[in-house]
Amino acid sequence: MSKATPAVQKRVEELRSLIEDHNYHYYVLDDPRIPDSEYDRLFRELQGLEAEHPELASTDSPTRRVGSRSDTSFAEVVHRIPMLSLDNAFSEEEFRDFDRRLKARLGAEEDIEYVCEPKLDGLAVSLTYEHGILTTAATRGDGYAGEDITDNIRTIPSVPLKLRGTDFPELVEVRGEVYMPKAGFESLNRTLADRGEKTFVNPRNAAAGSLRQKKSTVTAKRPLEMCAYSVAVTDERFLPDTHWDGLQTVRNWGFRINPEMSRVKGVERCLEAYDSLLEKRGGLPYEIDGIVFKVDSLELQNTLGFVSRAPRWAIAFKFPAQEELTVIEDVEFQVGRTGAVTPVARLKPVFVGGVTVSNATLHNMDEIRRLDAHIGDTVFIRRAGDVIPQVVKVVTEKRPEGARKVELPSHCPVCDSDVIQIEGEAVARCSGGLYCPAQRKEAIRHYASRKAMDIEGLGDKWIDILISSERVKTVADLYHLQKQDLVGLDRMGDKSASNLISAIEGSRNPVLWRFLYALGIREVGEATAKALANHFGKLDAISRASEEALQEVPDVGPIVAGHIRSFFDQPHNQETLDALVAAGVKWQDEATTEAGEKPLLGQTWVVTGTLSEMTRDQVKEKLEALGAKVAGSVSKKTATLVAGEAAGSKLTKAEQLGVPVLDEQGLLALLAEYNYLN
Repeated sequence: MSKATPAVQKRVEELRSLIEDHNYHYYVLDDPRIPDSEYDRLFRELQGLEAEHPELASTDSPTRRVGSRSDTSFAEVVHRIPMLSLDNAFSEEEFRDFDRRLKARLGAEEDIEYVCEPKLDGLAVSLTYEHGILTTAATRGDGYAGEDITDNIRTIPSVPLKLRGTDFPELVEVRGEVYMPKAGFESLNRTLADRGEKTFVNPRNAAAGSLRQKKSTVTAKRPLEMCAYSVAVTDERFLPDTHWDGLQTVRNWGFRINPEMSRVKGVERCLEAYDSLLEKRGGLPYEIDGIVFKVDSLELQNTLGFVSRAPRWAIAFKFPAQEELTVIEDVEFQVGRTGAVTPVARLKPVFVGGVTVSNATLHNMDEIRRLDAHIGDTVFIRRAGDVIPQVVKVVTEKRPEGARKVELPSHCPVCDSDVIQIEGEAVARCSGGLYCPAQRKEAIRHYASRKAMDIEGLGDKWIDILISSERVKTVADLYHLQKQDLVGLDRMGDKSASNLISAIEGSRNPVLWRFLYALGIREVGEATAKALANHFGKLDAISRASEEALQEVPDVGPIVAGHIRSFFDQPHNQETLDALVAAGVKWQDEATTEAGEKPLLGQTWVVTGTLSEMTRDQVKEKLEALGAKVAGSVSKKTATLVAGEAAGSKLTKAEQLGVPVLDEQGLLALLAEYNYLN
């Protein structure tokens, strides 16, 4: 490898400076200056130059964030200034006592000014910079000595490897909290679960575990962030007179500080800050477990001093706990609107996250197996903000004798239909989709939707009213509704009632694929419904087909075939189909796929412009019933263009390509010829 020229050296320094500047704007200021693609280009250029010229390697290069492959030793690091803990307050009265003690010690009558900082739920660290370069990073440890985690800290994008500017001491320690944002924590746990590896209980454990990885290449893949909260320097001339202004200095050096911080005067304003942050807690992208109040004046901090383990001038006012221990007393199974059968733990009531919790989701049977949860187990319950409480860990050491395993029910607890769990899927489902009361609203909503039976005006509001008034229990009941049943229901007038009854009446004779799609069979969408209708021609043939026969249809694999077979095997679903027939619903059978019975089979048609006799969707449906594929754009392969009023560019292109054009009257004549007009 050739030695780097002065021009190459200069470019390397330019790239390092540029990338660190962009890191600062992106991670600290939340104000990116370039798109990710441009950032990646600069980063790859720097990587290439450093690889080509190893003599230019530098510990403060942004490329060093990827982590080293060697094991981290976690040697001991003695803190120059102890990293003391904070005293806690758990009530308003305890915080008022804290403020009173400070005033008494200072002999002050005026209100004290405080900095209010969110108490991030992570891991405290101390970073040492010499001549502006990060040299050592350590955990808090016992407050006097911690573990050397320098290689791992280097991987965190919001940690500057080199301080910005020139106005900093030769030696400086910056302290802060390393944490994992909620979204990153959830993504990491999903990845670990997919690999069959142990997941983390909460973001704090995830952050701590990630920082203590033996290989920093692993830490580099973890979504960690850091916020600075204090500075300890050997030369105090570089710090202003207040803690607040000191944090702004740290921010100028390249550190992220928490945007939710505020500076207030007096205990009442502190309590308002507490209430405000507690209200925001659930919506923040990271976990906090309280608010830290610090005396703003550094002079007053020095006057107040320390007790043996904590500063007198600061206190953490803790929020209600988001994790507690309790016992699973039973497990019940609930059925959701889409048929998902979800296990729910019935708990010994416990106060967590500000409320008393007696139920928690267990998600699915895979999660129960992963947790190894039994009825009678002692468990960690977590409730963050408005999130549904979850069982996150089982304390197996406390499992009592006779603790029962949780078993998936074979039949729906609501309608007694079979519970089906397809191999490879985590969620088990009730197969009584048309009949099951738990799925009633979703079944009716889907049945009435535009691409299904297209019952205009039957939206969520009216479905709720019809169900709550017990006028409709299954889709078959829609066809027994009379106008007088509707008038007066929640301001439904005579005209609205007439329109809805007309729309229901107009849905009695659907084409087969629409009716099949309307049944809501799992994973049978519009295209699959059309393929089934074209292949079998009759609903009876589909309902009797074996899974092997169903898989002969394009787009139908073993899973979809299983869903179809399961649907038609349920007696309750068959009862509802019989009830629809009895109510006068008669779907139109399809011609089968032989070319002689599908006159447009293999042809591609395009429909454009405005038609007066029918909608474009209706035209598309009829052309597809005749075997045509209906595309959205004109090409040389287009067999015919149907052009209504204001046809526009598609008509122009068709004329240029010599594609045959059919107006609305010609289309109607074609449909009449094949008896598809009505």
